Amino acid sequence: MSDKELNLVDHLDELRKRLIITVGAFLVFFVVGFMYVKDIYQWFVRDLDVKLIVLGPSDIVWVYFMIASVIAIAGTIPILALQIWLFVKPALKPIERKISLSYVPALFILFIIGLCFGYFVIFPTVLGFLVELGGQMLETNFTADKYFRFIMHMTIPFGILFELPVVIMFLTSLGVINPYALQKIRKYAYFILIVISIVISPPDFMSDILVAIPLLFLYEISINLSKIVYKRKLKKEKEWEESSEYETLDEN
Repeated sequence: MSDKELNLVDHLDELRKRLIITVGAFLVFFVVGFMYVKDIYQWFVRDLDVKLIVLGPSDIVWVYFMIASVIAIAGTIPILALQIWLFVKPALKPIERKISLSYVPALFILFIIGLCFGYFVIFPTVLGFLVELGGQMLETNFTADKYFRFIMHMTIPFGILFELPVVIMFLTSLGVINPYALQKIRKYAYFILIVISIVISPPDFMSDILVAIPLLFLYEISINLSKIVYKRKLKKEKEWEESSEYETLDEN
């Protein structure tokens, strides 16, 4: 077997190891979330004027799984980020390792902030709009299954989208992208983000704006953070090269 094939096998073994750790962490957090489903459920329905109903025994199990899954996803994100960092670590320069490692806790924090934004800002706005849309024509009753599906649709996308600044900073530190490329594709990025906001928000103009503005703001924050990381990266690389040259001269 050639050196290239051995190297590929080593990479696949390392990737399998990282995946096993990530899946294991997800299962642990899932079990923990499953244990506390009742408490979490009571917290989510504390402000509801109506009692949620189920249409069958399987709906109860599905609610348990949904709530536990959200807890597992939130808890697994920093573990997943760390495993990705450990996987790419050998290919990084020492300064890149130090910088990129700091993004791991930031991913978790921004994911939680995104969930909170979706739940405390977007969710009540959209739910209020939809309930008022029925008015006096319809009697409002929610099934537990659809109610929690609705919460997930209004929160999980924002948790993921709020990761954008950290992902951009990480890719900038690796040299994959730079702020000038982000500025060039700004109009296309705006279009994509506006389409996303229209898709995940109710069909009224104010809700579209309410969702779109934070997403566009996140993109602009990402560009500015990318500039900071890019300048620091260039500075550190220059210092690293100069120190390497001095060491080479000293050895000679």
